[in-house]
Amino acid sequence: MDKKTNPTDQARRRFFGQVAAVASLTVAPGIILQQVAHARAPELPASDRQRWGILINTNKCAEGCDACVTACQDEFGWGPDSPNEKHSAPNQKAQWIRKVKLTDKQTGHVQTLPLMCQHCEHPPCVDVCPTGASMKRADGIVLVDKHICIGCRYCMMACPYKARSFVHEELHDQKVNAPRGKGTVEACTLCVQRVDAGRQPACVEACPEQAMIFGDLKDPESAISRELRERGGEQIRADLGLNTGIRYQGL
Repeated sequence: MDKKTNPTDQARRRFFGQVAAVASLTVAPGIILQQVAHARAPELPASDRQRWGILINTNKCAEGCDACVTACQDEFGWGPDSPNEKHSAPNQKAQWIRKVKLTDKQTGHVQTLPLMCQHCEHPPCVDVCPTGASMKRADGIVLVDKHICIGCRYCMMACPYKARSFVHEELHDQKVNAPRGKGTVEACTLCVQRVDAGRQPACVEACPEQAMIFGDLKDPESAISRELRERGGEQIRADLGLNTGIRYQGL
């Protein structure tokens, strides 16, 4: 029988056409691709001419201040006031950015600092992802593609900074700039939607002590590059050779 008239082949084509139509609409629970696409502003492609990063001066970071965390929560809708943060266990809480305390056991000196995805040049999360959902843009920003994340959490195990969290619960009233979905992994995006619009990340903008400098690490005349050249900066776990985009002073 001619393949063009084979009923089985015709049924198969109809089936895959229907699947493709559905896939173009729904990408994750509660996320409609067409709605997100229409709501987003046009974006320029990322370029490897930039390498975005943040320099954090821990000497200016006050122990009781969490303005950077609050700003991230407000920007992306994952904070304690969000209807999506009703978890059945404390360890299920989202943590795109968190304040951590470091204590020098020899001197007793205590300092606090914000910790988030370090946007590595050689990200372990990308290396272990079986679907390519964990990815690094040309400009160094590490992201998770929620369309193809299968929730295996290999990236969470690979991250030495514990910077990623898993969405356990159904989500509601999400923000257009931060589509999230149950069963997927999420982390700091360096406020990619702000960066693409020529703005600073929310945490940098909100810091009352101006302890955070955002900029292009490849531009020798950028504020972050000048500060690193003049006063230096360190990576957390530099021994891993990941070349992080987040640097710290005062460690």
